[in-house]
Amino acid sequence: MRNINEFRKIICGIDKKVPLLDGSYKQYVFFDNAASTPSLTEVNETIIKFLEWYSAVHRAAGFKSLVSTKAYDDAHEIISKFVGADLEKQTVILTKNTTEAINKISSRLNLTKDDVVISSWMEHHSNDLPYRRFAKVEYIDINEDGSLNENDYIQKLEKNKGKVKLVAITGASNITGICNPIHKFAKIAHQYGVKFLVDAAQLAPHKKIDMYPSNHPEHIDFLVFSAHKMYSPFGIGVLIAPKELLEKGEPSEVGGGTVKIVTHDEVHWADLPEKEEAGSPNVVGAIALAKAIQVLNDFTMEALDEHEKSLTKYLLERLNDRKEISILGPHNPNDLENRLGVVAFNIGTLPNQLVAAIFSAEAGIGVRSGCFCAHPYLKKLMKVDKKESDELIQKIISGDKSELPGAVRVSFGAYNTFEEIDRLIDIIDIIIKGKHKGKYKLVKEYGVFYPENFTIKYSDYFSL
Repeated sequence: MRNINEFRKIICGIDKKVPLLDGSYKQYVFFDNAASTPSLTEVNETIIKFLEWYSAVHRAAGFKSLVSTKAYDDAHEIISKFVGADLEKQTVILTKNTTEAINKISSRLNLTKDDVVISSWMEHHSNDLPYRRFAKVEYIDINEDGSLNENDYIQKLEKNKGKVKLVAITGASNITGICNPIHKFAKIAHQYGVKFLVDAAQLAPHKKIDMYPSNHPEHIDFLVFSAHKMYSPFGIGVLIAPKELLEKGEPSEVGGGTVKIVTHDEVHWADLPEKEEAGSPNVVGAIALAKAIQVLNDFTMEALDEHEKSLTKYLLERLNDRKEISILGPHNPNDLENRLGVVAFNIGTLPNQLVAAIFSAEAGIGVRSGCFCAHPYLKKLMKVDKKESDELIQKIISGDKSELPGAVRVSFGAYNTFEEIDRLIDIIDIIIKGKHKGKYKLVKEYGVFYPENFTIKYSDYFSL
């Protein structure tokens, strides 16, 4: 096992300095890991080595093709073991991202408008919108602290008994960091004869996941996640699904690589996973994710989780000391077992986008702000009533996002430090005292703020 203190040393670009409004430079602090993580240097090095052997996979006899095919197939197996999937009963399908993986499943379930998919108020839009195209979606309500209401979940299963074709919930919220009891909820779904999907885009990079064998009452039927949140931003998503489902019917996308034989009159589909991986696959992305998983396993998911818990505890303690700060969702620094290092908050009545702009321009800190692709959940957490919501919708449709509710979100990776949190608290205190230096201009159609008289020549940092 590698020491967690060494993890920061293998983060690509960790030493980059960025320009500030006062003309100085500071080493960049990145607190937007819930959106995308930086790459691991060991992943980059592996890709460079592999590119010398890169070639088309599965349909060529050349030596480089054979090497590439073996590596690509090995990547599927490494991914499956990472989450305890059973390749006898399940298949690993590689997609572009989590969103594409969920869209694939939504189109392969043969849903009709009479069918029901149970999702939740907590979901990212990607685990909601794909199902709406085909079926009715019911949403599990949330408790006052933002967690899912188990009683409401059971009531919705009872109310729609015989009609529910899937329960699909997130493993962890990208706003509150709440980790859902996925195995308990899976068991309940199976008691109603319903398959269970977990959107693990947020969960997979931070906590160990075990899908359990298919005969286990708490097993997960479908699991989806993305490499770009797992220190491997090379364009790969993962769908793990029961073979018995995907072996039936036509694949969601058709074309090269999905067939055994084609005539003008008939098609015989390929075996899994090729059947569901249309076209030339992203071999480089698959290798990158597999290597990232190997590195994470070397440090152990448990060690990564413990470090992120310690960071979260420290941040919550410091934020709780400031009466001007309001945190969305749970904020007890001593109750971290079922949450991630994701903390969304506001400073008084200041616009969240303004706060994020000040963080960046005056402290060199990158965070996410806004609604985090989970509008219903955020509005419910912020207690936006229907009248306010309707008015906001009309303003947004007319091209004005200046009053869109939202928050500033800090999300940790296992490489972040306590010293970086101290820098964040320093700029928060400056903002609370009204002593930030810059003037910021609001762009209404986007709802974002930019510092005035601050011009950056981006080609000095990177250009094609």
